[in-house]
Amino acid sequence: MRRALRAVAAGATVVALTACVSNDETATPPPPSGSSSSGAGAVLPGEPDVNGDGKVVIGVLSPGDINDNGYYESFVVKAEAFARKQGWTVVKRGKVPVSEALTAARALCQQKADMVAIGASELKDAIPASEEAVCEKTAWYVPSSANVPQTPKIMLSSDDPNQSMLVAGYAAGLLMQPKGATKAGFVTGPEADFTKIASAAFQAGLRELIPAATVVTTYTGDFDDSGKAREATQAQLSQGVTTIYPYLGGATDAATALANSARAVTLTPGTDRCASTDPSFDISVLFDPGDYFAAALELYAKGQLAMGVTKTWQLGVDPYPTVKLCRGTAEQNAKLAAFIADIGRGTIDPVAEVRRLGS
Repeated sequence: MRRALRAVAAGATVVALTACVSNDETATPPPPSGSSSSGAGAVLPGEPDVNGDGKVVIGVLSPGDINDNGYYESFVVKAEAFARKQGWTVVKRGKVPVSEALTAARALCQQKADMVAIGASELKDAIPASEEAVCEKTAWYVPSSANVPQTPKIMLSSDDPNQSMLVAGYAAGLLMQPKGATKAGFVTGPEADFTKIASAAFQAGLRELIPAATVVTTYTGDFDDSGKAREATQAQLSQGVTTIYPYLGGATDAATALANSARAVTLTPGTDRCASTDPSFDISVLFDPGDYFAAALELYAKGQLAMGVTKTWQLGVDPYPTVKLCRGTAEQNAKLAAFIADIGRGTIDPVAEVRRLGS
């Protein structure tokens, strides 16, 4: 969700797969049309069994609750589903404190993990282990953010939260506009750069349709504390908001259920939950890190996942990120699709729109 909580996400959110590379260790073919990647990259010898022990082990470290029905869980679920098909093993650990990130990464390497995957960039302090002898024969998958530098030892996965959050606001505006509503709420965890960017972009998207729209943002300090999330949501509903965006992790459902009781419009923080009824959502904002990670694992299985590469997924070009209305009318769906297409073509510059309308 850190596109993060991207990344979502959360670092937010923000996350994607690498460009395809051949089995030649230094060759990198051009990325698919419309995608964005940087760095020459190199494929580790023997990939996916890079340590040559006859089995493939994927180690996953997450800063959040890997049973949160959202951003953090999706990363692990998609990895496990793909690994089962390949006969691989996934070793996972959730709620890893930032202070323990480096130690936890070393432990995975000591357990002969062929890949260490970081669930969100909050655990960037684990990355120095990639340069150590204990992790010499290990691939690294890391969600990208501004504070994670590219190195030859890691693959960075990225998206632009301005894109999906701008469209999330636009989608909410489509549902608010017929009601004459102008006030939305944004409930999130820590007050960090990525959560502030997400809130500003969400407001900018609303103002594409409702120039007088405002967003009330509450930072609870914790993505997973349901009590704090409910308290923040109730306070916002008391202020007259008609849309609640729970940009959260494990506390998402608690905030959404309360918003449902007030019949407020609700959005997901990264995953497709249009089929959910308890709680229910009106808009699915899709920057699911699990989908990006699964795509990277497909390349890894083919021996084509390069380290030293950054791949950025583009809204309106790649399958993800994207946004969909769960029960939109034909007219609303058409307007949303056109807005997304304009971003993909470059007709709309999300960063410029956030600067213009986000504050």
